[in-house]
Amino acid sequence: MRPQKTKTTFSDLNIAKPILTALDRIGYTNPTPIQEQAIPFALAGRDLLLSAQTGSGKTAAFVIPVLDRLSRATSFDKLTKALILTPTRELAQQVHDSVRTYSKDMRGLFCVPLVGGAPYNGQITALRKGVQVIVATPGRLLDHIKAGRVDLSNLEVLVLDEADRMLDMGFADDISDILSAAPIDRQTIMCSATWDGPVGKIAASFTKNPERVSIKVESAHIEEKVYYCDDFDHKNRLLDKIVCQQEMDQIIIFAATKRSTEKLAKQLQEAGHKASFLHGDLPQSKRNRIVQDLRNGKVKILVATDVAARGLDVPAISHVINYDLPRQTEDYVHRIGRCGRAGRTGVAISLCSMDDRPQLAAINRYLDRKMEVCVIEGMEPKKTYVPSENKGRGRGRGRGRSSGGYAGKSTGGGRGRSNDRAATGQRASNDSGYQGQGAGKSRDSSGKPKDRFGGKPYQGKRGDRAATGRGRPSGSQGRPANRSDSRGQGRPNGGNRGKNS
Repeated sequence: MRPQKTKTTFSDLNIAKPILTALDRIGYTNPTPIQEQAIPFALAGRDLLLSAQTGSGKTAAFVIPVLDRLSRATSFDKLTKALILTPTRELAQQVHDSVRTYSKDMRGLFCVPLVGGAPYNGQITALRKGVQVIVATPGRLLDHIKAGRVDLSNLEVLVLDEADRMLDMGFADDISDILSAAPIDRQTIMCSATWDGPVGKIAASFTKNPERVSIKVESAHIEEKVYYCDDFDHKNRLLDKIVCQQEMDQIIIFAATKRSTEKLAKQLQEAGHKASFLHGDLPQSKRNRIVQDLRNGKVKILVATDVAARGLDVPAISHVINYDLPRQTEDYVHRIGRCGRAGRTGVAISLCSMDDRPQLAAINRYLDRKMEVCVIEGMEPKKTYVPSENKGRGRGRGRGRSSGGYAGKSTGGGRGRSNDRAATGQRASNDSGYQGQGAGKSRDSSGKPKDRFGGKPYQGKRGDRAATGRGRPSGSQGRPANRSDSRGQGRPNGGNRGKNS
């Protein structure tokens, strides 16, 4: 999604010259709508509640005024004046990169990311030298505060990016502790997809007469499709067909659990694809390496959980595949925002079972639109997936069968006769693993796999959300039994750190 630009220029917003120079250097002259509306309020010192979808330019909407405020000082001391909290390490790194980019001409200003999974030594060294801006995940920041290495008594601006996600991950108590440690007369900026429920209570408690700015970005550059599947065998054959399409550049596949990401990535690798997985239990060094491999093209398919993929910005990603639908409707927006970036056209594909229909309907209501339902010729589902209000309107094929034909668009040029088990009525396999098309041992000159591979697929187990399609995915609303913070270290007995998956 390419954020809309306005006729206003950054110069019109009275931003400090060093920041304007940095913006001009990277070719930014016109703010996006969220930036045009939010920056003046932030420059005036107002508390802000921001709501904007991925790709709207939200990060710059709070980073620029934070830096502008600090740039007005005659010199930089070693006191921490700005704190930006994010739910994940990847998002923290992205925000930190933005701070460095926009502050390149502000000599003497230092910013440090404090995230779990990274060594303490480098963070401690930076804190001892003195930093004006801290970008952090809640768990690691509290560790430094309790150790006396971070002092928030001189804080002027506090930003909570994706505050709703932090609460979903179980950081509510940590956030309250951090906010309580900051001066009362600070400026507070909060970003969230919604202001209902707990996040609204946090906003009401820790902001003063905030200005609300909400911008909805239309996903004009993203084509959304739905493929219905009868069972996991059918789902995996659809996935196999989709990922082998040559028009794809890079793909992110979203799965509900960490175990699912590993299994899917392994089976994709065995099928000859350059695939990898990403979830919160991986060491930070390995996560960084995987993201870098994705950016430089060494990885073509990344299988990830919702939380692990937050903050990823890889322009070459052309497709997002929802192997498991997200349980939070807002997460769907964040997922599809991984493709169609920098003005490119993206495609978001959801693989839905019969049990997924209520969640798909909820997503459609949230987006106020309906996704296109498609089929692949020869792989049509044998079940009828017509919305409840349309049942009985199609042509049934016999007494006792579901009424109504399959309401889908064929991507293969016609219905045709299916020779797969789902269409012939033969008993379908209950295997829930991805069965790839093409063996890793044989490739053509283009690098695409030639043959189908053999081997035992992943057997879904009872209780495995990837196999059942039920249960709460990682990062969903509520508190898991044994959470871990962004360091990946669990806190027994119901600790309040979030689980970074």
